[in-house]
Amino acid sequence: GMFGPTVAGYVVSKGGPEISWWVWSLGAWLVVAILGMLRVDLNGKVLAVLLTTEVAIVVILSVAGLGKQANGWDLTSLSPGGLFGHSGVGALLVTALLGYVGFEASAVFSEEAKNPRRTVPVATYTSLVVIGVVYAVASWAMSVHYGDDKVAAVAQEQGPGMMFGMSSSVVGEIANVLFMTSLFAAMLSFHSAVGRYMFALGREGVLPRPLGRTNLRTGAPRTASLVQSAFGVVVIVVYAVAGWDPMVRLFFWLGTTGGFGVLCLLAATAIAIIRFFAMDRRGENAWRRVIAPGLAAIALLGMVWAGVANYSTLLGVKPGAIEAWALPSLYAVTAVLGIGYGLYLRTARSDIYRGIGLGANAAAGRAQTDPDTVAVR
Repeated sequence: GMFGPTVAGYVVSKGGPEISWWVWSLGAWLVVAILGMLRVDLNGKVLAVLLTTEVAIVVILSVAGLGKQANGWDLTSLSPGGLFGHSGVGALLVTALLGYVGFEASAVFSEEAKNPRRTVPVATYTSLVVIGVVYAVASWAMSVHYGDDKVAAVAQEQGPGMMFGMSSSVVGEIANVLFMTSLFAAMLSFHSAVGRYMFALGREGVLPRPLGRTNLRTGAPRTASLVQSAFGVVVIVVYAVAGWDPMVRLFFWLGTTGGFGVLCLLAATAIAIIRFFAMDRRGENAWRRVIAPGLAAIALLGMVWAGVANYSTLLGVKPGAIEAWALPSLYAVTAVLGIGYGLYLRTARSDIYRGIGLGANAAAGRAQTDPDTVAVR
């Protein structure tokens, strides 16, 4: 939704031909679809190169911004009071969370990691720390550079370009290009994560089992990746044919709605952790079993409530607009359907239900608890 229009506008600004956004989006889609069929380590190398370069340029821009202050090194923008005193705090929190989406996805790549018990936790915590530090410093640098009293107006006028203007034109140009590569990196990482979620659910029988098939040569989730690619191309074609604004109606509306969905899932997961360890402590201490997930659940549920209350602000539409209640309501409908399907599996397909969460051991776990198998033994 953002990649196509951004690249199209950039090419025109450099004197190139005026090509529709969906052509660029389809081109990127094709590359992602091909990479999605390859090994995760190759995708990881592509993402690592792009991400390292992008973080480096953000650091350079931040240093440049801090070096040219409008009113000194003002710390006002870092005050929590300024955030929670805002009437649209729910919209702000959902938008901010969208920037962190993906930190939890390292777990779905555990089977393709050489030492998942070590690398997955390290990757997760490291990503959170790096993201938090980079976002905080970059945001503060823009506030210092443009002035705390003017930064909002500049952002409204220039959009992402406001950050690129904090340094020289050469650095700004490099940053502009890397902004586009970052959008491609996001497409690739989302594709890989969604494909592996579908793969895990397909292997356990929760979703159709063909989704659990892998590429014999690369080990990548073949069918799930192709299904995700199919979803992607359908969305691009629908928006192109309908003539809908891809920046607003696709990237912003559905992107932020996706961020809200992740927020709901994180809140549900925090509650599920407490219940899970209440059934079996598994040797974990109270901090991991109750305290940490309990504090997380309280904070996350508060954010969900604030997000729903400010959803019209989040989308930039009038209060009561159909989009403001229809989009978040989709998650309530999905939750009801999901719970109903779970109850069905527990009663009618108990073999599948018992295998949920066992990953590669799902089939073995079902066999061990199957009465017929036990009787034969």
